[in-house]
Amino acid sequence: MTGTRWRPRPATLYAAAVAGVYLLVVAGATAGIADAARACQSWPLCAGDLSAPTVLVAVGHRALAALVGVAVLAAGLTALRDDSRRVRLAGAAGLALYPVQVGIGAWVAVSGGALPLPGLHLLVGMSIFAAFLFALAWRLEAETGGDDDPVGPASAPPSGLGSAESAPEPTPSAAPDLSLSDRLYAYFRLMKPRLMWLLALVAAAAMALAAGPDGLSARTIVLTLGGGVLAIGASGTFNHVLERDRDRRMSRTDDRPTVTQAIPVRNAVAFGGLLVALSLGLFLQVNLLAALLGLTAILFYSVVYTLLLKPNTVQNTVIGGAAGALPALIGWAAVTGEVGLPGLLLAGLIFVWTPAHFYNLALAYKDDYARGGFPMMPVVRGETATRKHILLWAGLTLVAAAALIWLTPLGWLSAAASTAVGAVFVWAVVRLHREQTEAAAFRAFHASNAYLGTVLLAIVVDGLVL
Repeated sequence: MTGTRWRPRPATLYAAAVAGVYLLVVAGATAGIADAARACQSWPLCAGDLSAPTVLVAVGHRALAALVGVAVLAAGLTALRDDSRRVRLAGAAGLALYPVQVGIGAWVAVSGGALPLPGLHLLVGMSIFAAFLFALAWRLEAETGGDDDPVGPASAPPSGLGSAESAPEPTPSAAPDLSLSDRLYAYFRLMKPRLMWLLALVAAAAMALAAGPDGLSARTIVLTLGGGVLAIGASGTFNHVLERDRDRRMSRTDDRPTVTQAIPVRNAVAFGGLLVALSLGLFLQVNLLAALLGLTAILFYSVVYTLLLKPNTVQNTVIGGAAGALPALIGWAAVTGEVGLPGLLLAGLIFVWTPAHFYNLALAYKDDYARGGFPMMPVVRGETATRKHILLWAGLTLVAAAALIWLTPLGWLSAAASTAVGAVFVWAVVRLHREQTEAAAFRAFHASNAYLGTVLLAIVVDGLVL
């Protein structure tokens, strides 16, 4: 009996090409590769001393390029036979650009890393990565898409199907009689403490990147992170106040303190105002720019995101990512007194990571968001489109991390963190496409948290120690 020959799925080959090209790009983005190019100015073989670490890096990079070339060839040839015209074009682009990438790499080697060749090398590598990322996204969309019609039409305003206005108004409960400890915990919940650790880590990474090996003073750390935590608390408090009617309709949020009346609205507003004052007071002891950026973050999340974006546009998560990106600018400004390119690059990383992160939660709570009247991506455009956007935004997150590593003094630790945990992140998103379950959505959500947390910790260590 003749056995069936096993062949990998096209999506598996595209994913392998994505992972391989990203590993190659990040390896080339580390500072050691530029030194390696000067240490080994011949190609394809290296005439340098093979016992020298920089020469070994160059040889390893070229060997990796050869292995990745095999993955790119397999993925590209498979894509050329795909039923989808878009996938065929993406595969053709990846195939055509890889020899160009190899040629530029050879030119970098013989020129000793002369500018602007390394930057061009990185740009072409990112283009190949993007080509196979789109091929993977479109292939998965074709393989796993199904009948997942949106809850309401894409053009429906917030007052349409599933909106807060059309849902029955729940009856508010009477204010509970709480003990002092329970009341204090309710105030703590108003501050959205689960957001604090990651946003504080964003600011810490920006400070470490700005300070470098010279280190940070304890005063700057305490004032900046303290002001940041209070700013996050103020933003969360105002968000609870302004969304209390919609929160009442959602099982995920119907136990919030302003919904259950554990904290009266006027008390919550006063508490939020106190947090704003304390936050700005701490930031002003750092510098005026940090205080202005802190106030901007509070106003953006509380007013622009909560009142204008979240209830009115499907792009609320994308544009709202600016709120999470601002701590990067605050951390950089706290050390330097200005807004610099590395701070902007880190803010950009947070901005593009936000949709890849939060769309997973939107999938898991799709029906809840519909009841609350929020036009989240799965509610308006459906689950298939949302899963595709998660993968594309995850890919853009990896590109942003590679650009940050390339254009700043960050080294091998940040590169290794982005590559290793980034692979887990993308794997979780691909599994989400296959499984299409709430558990898979939460898995991808936690993988996105793990990715950013690990990369930010690596940036802190890279910036201050290595």
